[in-house]
Amino acid sequence: MRVYSDGAARGNPGPAGAGAVLMDAEGAVVARLGRFLGTQTNNYAEYMGLLLGLQHARSLGAREVEVYADSELLIRQLDGRYQVKSPTLKPLFLEAKKLLATFGKVKLAHVPRAQNAEADEMSNRAIDERM
Repeated sequence: MRVYSDGAARGNPGPAGAGAVLMDAEGAVVARLGRFLGTQTNNYAEYMGLLLGLQHARSLGAREVEVYADSELLIRQLDGRYQVKSPTLKPLFLEAKKLLATFGKVKLAHVPRAQNAEADEMSNRAIDERM
């Protein structure tokens, strides 16, 4: 299952939203998800978008995940290249690692914003519509 995740904050911190779009191996959209987060930072929102997508993939019984995100920080922290220094992000990072460990195969990829437009749309809709 492909998980495209994103987070948005209007101001940093500011009104924030998390978004995720799940696709099957053929590229068909399985789910579009969004969640309003109140006042948060953009990095917090990025992690929440990932968790939203991973939790849903897990609930659908996915055994393998490919994670695509336009946050370099998120991907580099998850693959061990960057340390997690923020006390706010540390529990989200640990939860993400725990969830990722439940899948048999995991791929993490940093993608340009243009390749993550649907997840970006969901994170912004979450703010606009207070989903």
